Order: sequence, then structure tokens, then C-alpha cells
Amino acid sequence: MLYHAMVNLREWSLAQGIHPQTAYRWHREGKLPVPALKMGKLILVGDLETSTAPSPRRTVVYARVSSADQRTDLDRQVARIVAWATEHGYLVDQVVTEVGYVLNGHRQRFLSLLYDKEVDTILVEHRDRFCRFGAKYVEAALKAEGRRLVVVDPSEVDDDLV
Repeated sequence: MLYHAMVNLREWSLAQGIHPQTAYRWHREGKLPVPALKMGKLILVGDLETSTAPSPRRTVVYARVSSADQRTDLDRQVARIVAWATEHGYLVDQVVTEVGYVLNGHRQRFLSLLYDKEVDTILVEHRDRFCRFGAKYVEAALKAEGRRLVVVDPSEVDDDLV
């Protein structure tokens, strides 16, 4: 029996939101909803769902300001992006906001968007809201994964430069 994707039973159970002990019990009782292959103590399951069905794709709005003093602009930024998205036929699944200087590298929400493969499209108001330097590299990496960054207003903004 050959499967496109084989994963450890524990990893599969956690990805499905099932407690690992429950998954092991189902395996012992022959009730697992996916085919399983026991190799010594390791139990591998054929994750047929992820190998045959495409993962759901999401459109996310990302808005960022540099300091807490600019928090009021964050709401206006989100409103402008969502209005643009609606006007251009995008269905927004999530809004991610962040307060943090673009160059410090401590933007966890920004990083989580990059890591999340289910995020298909990232909408930002200005390119510098997402990445000050090297934006072309980030866009190229996203494009290589079949994802994209859409800049709502391509004009440059200088409010973060020192």
C-alpha cells in the first residue's frame, strides 16, 4: 500500500484536534478513519485528506503602525484596506494588526503570516507596512509558494524613516 503522505499517528491526531491517546486507542480497536501502517513501535497513517484535497486558502489583511501613539491610525488603516478589498472582490477571512517598528524583527504576527501556508493572499495598504527593505524578496518567496502580497496603495510613505 503506497500513500502520498505518511505521518506519525501523534502528529496526525494533533493536526486533527484529536488527543493522541484517543488516536492510539482507535488504532488498537481498528477504528482509525485513515489507513495505518505499524513499523515497530512507530505507527504511520496515510493522511489522505491532505494529500488529495487542497488546503483552504485565506485572504488576510495586515495592518501595522510603528508606535502606540499611532494606534488610532491602525483602525483607519484596516477600514481602508477592507473597503478596497470589498470593492475589488476579495473576501477577507482575517484581520491581523500589529504595533511595532518595521526594522526591529520582533513582529510575531508578521512572521506567523509568512509561516501560515493557508494564507493565500496578504493585503497591505503600503508595501512598507509589511516590509521596509527587501520587500521584493518576500514577495518572490510568497510567489514561489503560490501566494501573493497585494499592495492596496503603491505610493511610498516616509513616516517610519529615521
